[in-house]
Amino acid sequence: MQWIGWTGLAVILSGTAAAAAEPEPGREAFRAIYKELVEINTTLSVGSCTEAAEAMAAHLREAGFPDSDLHMIVPPDRPKDGNLVAILPGSDPSAKALLLLAHIDVVEAKREDWARDPFALVEEDGYFYGRGTADDKAMAAVFVDSMMRYKKDGYRPKRTIKLALTCGEETPATFNGVEYLLKTNRDLIDAGMAINEGASGRLDEKGNYQFLGIQAGEKLYQDYTLEVTNKGGHSSRPVKDNAITHLAEGLARLGAYDFPVALNDAVRGHFERMAKIETGEAATAMAALVADPSDATAAALVAKDPSRNSMMRTTCVATMVNGGHAPNALPQRVTANVNCRILPGVTPEEIQAQLATILADDQIRISPVPEPGPKKGTLPPLTAEVMETVESVSSQIWPGVPLVPTMATGATDGRFLNDAGVPTYGLSGLFADPDGSGAHGLNERIRVQSLYEGRDFLYRVAKAFADRPSGGAGN
Repeated sequence: MQWIGWTGLAVILSGTAAAAAEPEPGREAFRAIYKELVEINTTLSVGSCTEAAEAMAAHLREAGFPDSDLHMIVPPDRPKDGNLVAILPGSDPSAKALLLLAHIDVVEAKREDWARDPFALVEEDGYFYGRGTADDKAMAAVFVDSMMRYKKDGYRPKRTIKLALTCGEETPATFNGVEYLLKTNRDLIDAGMAINEGASGRLDEKGNYQFLGIQAGEKLYQDYTLEVTNKGGHSSRPVKDNAITHLAEGLARLGAYDFPVALNDAVRGHFERMAKIETGEAATAMAALVADPSDATAAALVAKDPSRNSMMRTTCVATMVNGGHAPNALPQRVTANVNCRILPGVTPEEIQAQLATILADDQIRISPVPEPGPKKGTLPPLTAEVMETVESVSSQIWPGVPLVPTMATGATDGRFLNDAGVPTYGLSGLFADPDGSGAHGLNERIRVQSLYEGRDFLYRVAKAFADRPSGGAGN
């Protein structure tokens, strides 16, 4: 893999999160769309993605999109889980499209737990608060706004630009819009590459820019049920063959085990560049690990950061335990849930076999729950052209701020597209505080300035990819 050089790192040390350019036109209209989208409840329990998708389709229609280029895809048996695909035709029909992907469903939020109404957009002290303000209605609103601006400006890209607003990213075990569209309407979202959530920018404690992230791949999510059964008996007559003891000892072995270090292009690139941004033992250890992934001392130092530890190896951890049926009886059945985040290129079946070796007890039965979904964990190619295209735009908005590759240790809808042959990159241009944005938690927020800068960045970077002869990641 070839990396693009970057300079001006010193700017990071003195630059603050100040607007880099004049405000983009139509900011108030964009804010109104963002507000409308945030205030439409799209939780699984009581919300409706269909309502949100229809509202966004109305804005696109008003901007000049004909009905023939707007596609509402609503599963017949799930009327509230609607998805919207909007298409801006390109001038080169032989070139594969660029897909702009954002999910419009959100995690549950209880009013009594929040300081503010989670479904009312609140602007306060330089932040927007509300469920979905960051995850993922920020990108959804930006993409709707960008498509409207492209249409109104008469812009005709070389490559067709497709916008997909989907439902169910947060609750894929119930329904997932991307998976559904791939099965039922693959042609609508087929593309040469996609831009998705997954990587943001990072600010330090003083609000200085540290780096802009680009996600190239993610780990696979897989749960396994561990089960031990036994004939049980009276607790006054204990025996060594105890179901809880079998499982506990196996889980202790798992807890002490570290899966081997394996650096793919994205993780290697992340450590390589972060080693130049940070200082101290962490920076030294990351550089050493890039030079020699078998360096156990360096790996142990890097592993002090749970996020980096998870980036460089598969992880499996016990998350739930349930067992026994009476306080005065030997347990007849005990189960545990083990959650694994699997490195790309490794299958759930391989990890199940490894778990059996680690647990080292044939009394412990292992079952994947649910049955494995995407199995490849395909990595999109982090080519020089992709990096160069992003840097050409980001350097205009945030001069001197480096672009840093990363691999997500959580899960996004990119896993479905990457496995389906659509290279998908997490790229938002939305800078977050060191403690994150509160996504999935209480009082979710995003900096007002970060949202507007992300709007500017995504509008420009989508055009840059759409106008490239090869689209940056494929024909």
